[in-house]
Amino acid sequence: MSDLLIKLADLPTDLPEIQTIRRVVFQEEQGVDPDLDFDGQDEACEQIIAYLNQQAVGTARVRYLDEKTAKIERLAVLPIARGYGLGKKITTKALDIITEKKIAHVIIHAQVYIKSLYQQLGFEEVGDRFEDAGIAHVKMIKNL
Repeated sequence: MSDLLIKLADLPTDLPEIQTIRRVVFQEEQGVDPDLDFDGQDEACEQIIAYLNQQAVGTARVRYLDEKTAKIERLAVLPIARGYGLGKKITTKALDIITEKKIAHVIIHAQVYIKSLYQQLGFEEVGDRFEDAGIAHVKMIKNL
């Protein structure tokens, strides 16, 4: 990877690029309804954006459920940037941000096909598989 930058997004400036990434990955590739993806919570979350060679290629958001629990959501990497471990790096950045806030628990509703990425970062699967937006998911947790 030549030039990689993963940072806390500057809202609202970076929001259009974040929305474009999510539109491509979730709506165009996976057929997710735009109303499910863009749920009105983006402005209340911390957003992470990844740039590869100055092009926005990945994102995730952190939503704080309460003073002890955060949820990492909407992890998406554009097809042109896959295979470089960006999903893992974006998630690691999210975990760093959460850790700085002294949050004890992190939840992820992982698409089943990608759960191994989260297992590599210390997340454990809990509960049964479930459908969200027509895609199989599993709840995963990590205690910090």
